[in-house]
Amino acid sequence: MEKVLKLISGYLTLVICLGLFIVAAYLFITAVETNILLVGVALICFLLSCFLLKGLMIIQPNHSRVLNFFGKYVGTVKENGLFFINPLYSSQKISLRSENLQGQTLKVNDKMGNPIEIAAVLVWKVGDTYKAAYEVERYSDYVRMQSEAAVRHLAVSFPYDNLEDEHADITLRDGGDQVNKILEGELLERLAPAGIVIQEARITHLAYASEIAGAMLQRQQATAIVAARTKIVEGAVGMVDLALKKLSEDNIVELDDERKASMVSNLMVVLCGEKAATPILNAGTLYN
Repeated sequence: MEKVLKLISGYLTLVICLGLFIVAAYLFITAVETNILLVGVALICFLLSCFLLKGLMIIQPNHSRVLNFFGKYVGTVKENGLFFINPLYSSQKISLRSENLQGQTLKVNDKMGNPIEIAAVLVWKVGDTYKAAYEVERYSDYVRMQSEAAVRHLAVSFPYDNLEDEHADITLRDGGDQVNKILEGELLERLAPAGIVIQEARITHLAYASEIAGAMLQRQQATAIVAARTKIVEGAVGMVDLALKKLSEDNIVELDDERKASMVSNLMVVLCGEKAATPILNAGTLYN
């Protein structure tokens, strides 16, 4: 479990190290030929200054250091600045900044078995330095592999659209923010052992695979045409019914069944035709 440490400032230690180094240099220069004992003192001062310098540590903004003492976790330093630690401690630098991961485009089968291409981008950062340092081997590789697995699982859990599954509540194409939230939830669960926090996850690329893209496009176009035709026919039937009722209510003309059938046929052709109708002048009667 992560333990945050409060360290002492390293500026005093830095001054002491510089002082010891100056003393060592002075003693070595002045006593190298006259006093062997002072040379030994100078050497001790120099080694002591080097030992203390090893304990100085600079932490940049939004970075941390995980401290270890002969295989035992000591704690994590998250403050910024110059600090002094036990020179025998080993440290591992871990960034606390947010990072982007643009996943590669994956070819997988959706819930209905159709091959699709899908890719996602996620924004993540380290939340628990102890887990990131000791629970996984390399947390950056762990994030990349688990994000790819999460995107694959998302793709096989839902259909691409509702053409084949009309009762699907969520589809990859129309799910929008709901699909992104599901992806974020799964990533949080998968990356929790590594102490990773997911700030955002979104689908950036979604399409049918190239081998079926043409067929699916034709299918979508056909579905759209059928839906449009259905709407046109419904509207035309309503207009024809309204026209017959108005003619009858206003006593404009009396139409028998045959004349009504002819009028309905002509109106449906005019209203449902793709091109503008060409009027034909009838100089006779309906029967001649």
